[in-house]
Amino acid sequence: MGDATHKSALYDAFAHTGKALASGKRLELLDLLAQGERTVDALAKAAGLNLTTTSAHLQTLKQAGLVATRREGVRIHYRLAGEDVAALYALLRRVAQTHQAGVEAARTAYLGTDETVEVGREELLARAQAGEVVVLDVRPAEEYAAGHIPGALSIPVGELSARIAELPDDAEVVAYCRGAYCVLAYDAVRLLQEHGRKAIRLSDGMLEWRLAELPVDSGAAA
Repeated sequence: MGDATHKSALYDAFAHTGKALASGKRLELLDLLAQGERTVDALAKAAGLNLTTTSAHLQTLKQAGLVATRREGVRIHYRLAGEDVAALYALLRRVAQTHQAGVEAARTAYLGTDETVEVGREELLARAQAGEVVVLDVRPAEEYAAGHIPGALSIPVGELSARIAELPDDAEVVAYCRGAYCVLAYDAVRLLQEHGRKAIRLSDGMLEWRLAELPVDSGAAA
């Protein structure tokens, strides 16, 4: 039988991963990396952090084995260490949503009152394949290029008001973004509806779509 010292060392090793996750900003970085590989500069800009703080958070995640890197010249690119890291992040959110009372209030304060119609992944896939809806990816263009729902159009939410004419007038639009707690799709649907368009959103987003092993295309928009 193992002794207490070795048992403690094992559980301390497990706890090292938990400690790395015990930061909202580090979870936000994982959320961004779940969309695809990024440089430190790109992550800092997307997360609203300075480079020093971003680098320190990424080193903590790397030491815990949650992210991996590759070098390209002077640039270091970060990515999730595996799909299991994305699954762990998604599970952590679900557990928090289910068992922590404060999450729902924080979710509503961030995303707004959920009055929009939503559609599940499998239903969206079937309706998209049947040509019944226009699928709209409202994430930044680089995230779309890293991986998107097949056939989706790319119009980042910040450009949507100016580019709304690119969407067919009579089509039902299904907007999606990074995941279940991403505000971009909520904002897109509200904007489209304000312009008299029929718009709903995917119930979650690209994170959950990938984890469900549904089809994913890559490459920049045409």
